[in-house]
Amino acid sequence: MTGARLVVDRSAIAANTRHFAALMPGRLMAVVKADGYGAGAELVARTALANGATRLGVTSIAEALALRAAGLSAPILSWLNTVDADFAGAIAAEVEIAVPGVAQLDAVRRAARRSGRRALIHLQIDCGMAREGCAPALWPQLLGFAAAAQAERDVEVVGVMGHLSCASTPSAAANRRERARFLKAVRATASARLHAPLRHLAATAATLTQPAARHTLCRVGAGLVGIDPSGTVPLRGALMLQSQIVDVRRVPAGTPVGYDHSAVTSQDTTLALVAAGYADGVPRAVAPDAEILVRGRRRRIVGRVSMDQLVIDLGADGDAMPGEFVTIFGPGDQGEPTVADWAAWCGTIPNEILTGIGRRVERVERAEGLAHAETVKAAS
Repeated sequence: MTGARLVVDRSAIAANTRHFAALMPGRLMAVVKADGYGAGAELVARTALANGATRLGVTSIAEALALRAAGLSAPILSWLNTVDADFAGAIAAEVEIAVPGVAQLDAVRRAARRSGRRALIHLQIDCGMAREGCAPALWPQLLGFAAAAQAERDVEVVGVMGHLSCASTPSAAANRRERARFLKAVRATASARLHAPLRHLAATAATLTQPAARHTLCRVGAGLVGIDPSGTVPLRGALMLQSQIVDVRRVPAGTPVGYDHSAVTSQDTTLALVAAGYADGVPRAVAPDAEILVRGRRRRIVGRVSMDQLVIDLGADGDAMPGEFVTIFGPGDQGEPTVADWAAWCGTIPNEILTGIGRRVERVERAEGLAHAETVKAAS
């Protein structure tokens, strides 16, 4: 093959899952939205469930139904759906549904009545992001409607959920305010005679740094593939993005490179063309000091990243051969840039880099480690 590939290390996902499961024995939700943060939703889900996770989480019902179609029977929660979503399909597949307001609750209730089956729901409170979730002022109204729907056996309230706005900064004052707001919502739920055994506020960062936010369940997604938004715990990177060199050429000083001639060589040098571009997940808006690993040495990208290709400067003494692999990012164990390096070069977060990896990028599964991944053969 010629082109980019993403090597996925199951052993790293397993190790990261075990780390979180030790913090929350029997109470870990593996979040596999956005195709498992680029690693493959089914692969991450199966690996996590085999290593201590007990539940799965996704955003859309479509993601949940795809996991069911793949044969996964663990409890699944879907928490971001419009009022016309396929709630009937979710109910039939025993997918739990987050409810952020009365309109969604009414839609779920009607779907449950049509199906003749009770919907399992998590009431969702907005703890301070003005994003998804019920505004605190409307929480009593939502509880009233939920209690009535449960009394008529249309729904069963099994959880209360929220989200922290500043969890990646553990010392932020907002964390204390939002934890308090969540606890107030939980108390109000109990007062409304709604038994919600699942209470979850913490995602990856808060699970690692805020024991007070853990409650009876934690949702971990980015952490499974090795991303710690809080920067406090050395998780294992599970993904390595690679591609192959297409061409190598010697050029004189003063040679313009790529679109708009945004770079010009300052000396006689060797350039290598790599089959990876922004359609594969290498951001076009990258800093001039971005690098990739070639034969154990970091080499700088020169010129603009194109849709399908990029150019690297191997230096006056550099050498490479068409067809050999280069590493765009990985865990960093072999000196390659990490996804955190790329996030810094692009002014974003690692999550965006990973979830931006294009669909045409071949996924290659590896059972044990990413060292010497250039020898990994594509799965048949």
